[in-house]
Amino acid sequence: MYAIVEIAGHQFKVEKDQKVFVNRLATEEGKKVSFDNVLLIGDGNNVTLGAPAIDGAQVSAKVLKHLKGDKVIVFKKKRRKGYRVKNGHRQSLSEIVIESIVASGAKKAAPKKETKKAEPKKVEAKAAAPKTEAKKAAPKAAAKKATGKADDLKKIEGIGPKIASTLVEGGIVTFADLAKAKPAQISEIIAGVRGNHVTDTWPKQAKLAADGKWDELKKLQDELDGGKA
Repeated sequence: MYAIVEIAGHQFKVEKDQKVFVNRLATEEGKKVSFDNVLLIGDGNNVTLGAPAIDGAQVSAKVLKHLKGDKVIVFKKKRRKGYRVKNGHRQSLSEIVIESIVASGAKKAAPKKETKKAEPKKVEAKAAAPKTEAKKAAPKAAAKKATGKADDLKKIEGIGPKIASTLVEGGIVTFADLAKAKPAQISEIIAGVRGNHVTDTWPKQAKLAADGKWDELKKLQDELDGGKA
């Protein structure tokens, strides 16, 4: 006899005494656990399908141990932005062994009732004051953004979000500002940003952007690699 059952968000085909690795369960090692969402049961030539689950069917198992899966490397890169991120991930798993498959007559575990706690009215009254202050402060912040004439410096080959914000803090806000700056001055402003940044072509790119010569800028950037010719 075999069954197709949903365990921790995934569907598995299981048989008695089979060991299965599933997403981490909230059950302690050595304790038993049951799964009621049985989608299909096969016994020889007899196959029972659920709609979607089989009423009264249940798969019982025992948690052997909790562990972590193999490391998976996740690498992200954004072209022409100088953005590269490398992370590792190990999925938390549980190893279980299937002890029995019941086709009918099993009782489903009753869901736990959540008790709602009454919140004191005094706390709500105190919390209302900061909200009104936040609403008053919002129009001021919006007004500052509306009056600003900053350009999107990330359109320059080799400039990412971090470098763009650092340049703005250093007084280089527009393409025109960047076009007037010298490479040595730019390198000094972004000295605190990690990475090897080549700033030689940034003023030339910014000059084309400031003049609205986007076709010439694109042609130039196609010949660059991270801002370097």
